[in-house]
Amino acid sequence: MKKVLILPLLKIPTGHHHVAGSLKAQIAGKVPGSVEVVDILSESYGFLERLISLLYLFSIKKFPNLYSRLYHVFAVKEGKAKKAYLLYDWLFLRKMEMLLKTRDPDLVICTHAFPSYLIGRLKRKNRWNGRVINVYTDFFINRLWSVAEIDYHFAPSRPLKEELEARGADSGRIFVTGIPVHPVFAGGKKVRKKKENYTVLVSGGNMGVGAIETFLGRLRPSGAVRYKVLCGKNERLRSFIEQMDQKYFEAIPYISNKDEMNRLYEEADGIITKPGGVTVTECLWKRLPIIVLDPLPGQEERNLQFLKRQGIIVHLEDWRSDGDLEKRIVSVLETVPPPVERSLGIDCPDAGDLVMQVLSQVPSDERNRLGEHPPLERPVREKDAPLNFREAD
Repeated sequence: MKKVLILPLLKIPTGHHHVAGSLKAQIAGKVPGSVEVVDILSESYGFLERLISLLYLFSIKKFPNLYSRLYHVFAVKEGKAKKAYLLYDWLFLRKMEMLLKTRDPDLVICTHAFPSYLIGRLKRKNRWNGRVINVYTDFFINRLWSVAEIDYHFAPSRPLKEELEARGADSGRIFVTGIPVHPVFAGGKKVRKKKENYTVLVSGGNMGVGAIETFLGRLRPSGAVRYKVLCGKNERLRSFIEQMDQKYFEAIPYISNKDEMNRLYEEADGIITKPGGVTVTECLWKRLPIIVLDPLPGQEERNLQFLKRQGIIVHLEDWRSDGDLEKRIVSVLETVPPPVERSLGIDCPDAGDLVMQVLSQVPSDERNRLGEHPPLERPVREKDAPLNFREAD
C-alpha cells in the first residue's frame, strides 16, 4: 500500500487547492493505497487557519497596495525575510515533522510554497528524507519555495524551468507540465467564427474581492455579448447582478461540479478574469481568449507580467476610463488569436503519470531511506503531437 500526501495551504478556494484536487483526481484511482490532502495550518492550529484566511481577504480588499509591497519584501526580494522565516521555523517546523511521521507518506506533493519551505528545512537538517514534488501553481516562483532540496519539480513553463535551474534544481528533475488542472477540461478545441451574439464568462468574484461590480456597472450592453458572471459563494455579487435587472447579465452561483464548469467553458467565446494560474491554464486548454482587468496584489501581479510577455492574455488596463468597453471586448473576440499551451513550452502535460512513476520507485520497506532518489524517465513526444490529459481510472 502506498500513501500520497498533498499539501496546499489554507482552506479558501485558491489555486493551490484546485491543483491539489486536480492531482488527486488524476491519481486517486491508480494509487494502490491512499491520497490525502492536508492543510498544515488547520492541522497544527485549527483556529489560526480561519484567522489568517480572514486577514488575507481583508488585506487584499482594503489595503491592496500595502499587501503588494509586503509581498514583494517577503516573497520576492532576496534575503529580506530571514527573521520571518525563523518565525515560521519556530511555529511550524516541529508540526510539519510530526505530520510527516504520523502520516508516514511514500510521496509528498507541495502545491504551496509554505509546506515546501518547511520540508526543505527538515531535509537540510536531516530530520526527514522522503520523496517530494513541488507543483507550482502560478507563473512566478516566489522565494519561499524550497528548490535544491526537492526531488522533482513540475514547472508551469519553460522560462520557469530555467529559473529553477538557476536556483539549484537539477535540469533532469524538472518537468514542464504546465499547471495541472482537472482532466475534464482536456481537449475541446473551439472553431473561431464571427457571430452576431457572443457569450463571455466573467470570473473572479468568488472571494468577494476585485472589481467585478464596478466593471459590470460600466458596461453598456447592446446585446452583442451575453455575460455569464461566475459568482461562486459571493452572495453580495449575485444579489447585485439580480438587482441590476439587466437581461444580458446572468449570475451563476457556486459550481462544484467540474463537468458543469466544463460545459460553461465549451459554450463561451471568451472569458474576463483575474490572472490566476489555474483559471488561465483551464482557458488555455479550452482555447478561450483571455481578457484580464486587474490582478489581485501579490502573486497575480507577477502572473500578469509573465502572461503579457508571452502574449497569452489581453490586459484592459484602461477599462475604468474606456467609453465603450463592450466594443473593446468584441474586438478581442473577433481579432485576437486564442492562446495555446505551446506558448508555455509544455512537454510533459500528464502530471498524474509522472506522480505514478515516482511512486513506482519507492521500495515498500525503505520509504524514507537516506540517499539519492532516482530521476524519472522523461516522456517522449513527437514534435507536433497533441497535448492531452489522461482520465483518472
